[in-house]
Amino acid sequence: MAHQDKGHYANKHQGKMIDETISKKINSLADDGNLACASAHRIAKDLGILPLEIGVQIDLMEYRIYRCQIGLFGHFPETKKINPDIEVSKELRDALNETKTDNKISCRLCWEIATNLKIKKQDVGSACERMDIKIKPCQLGAF
Repeated sequence: MAHQDKGHYANKHQGKMIDETISKKINSLADDGNLACASAHRIAKDLGILPLEIGVQIDLMEYRIYRCQIGLFGHFPETKKINPDIEVSKELRDALNETKTDNKISCRLCWEIATNLKIKKQDVGSACERMDIKIKPCQLGAF
């Protein structure tokens, strides 16, 4: 959800309840109502659950996710941490073109490409921006 939705994130999860175990983990790593993407993924891994479940709990707690590991949002002072001048290698271009559907690619697949090519996740995010490929959905449900 966008910045203007702050304070209303829980609305998209009607009927869901805060899980005390997860909320304690989130609170232990949160900074003033914000939780970094990497921290959310660490909690999911530690608890053996999907990142989306952490994202739901973050929303229910009305916290914000920041420092997207792909570089798409939550970076300060700019919103994004994207390199608009990135030189997209043939390997990365081919991987994105082979993986995208309807000019979209999921966050999870971007991470897989980064791992397979041994490059930074933000480089994949930058390449997607450069190639006008939309990254959707977010593993945490932020977009």
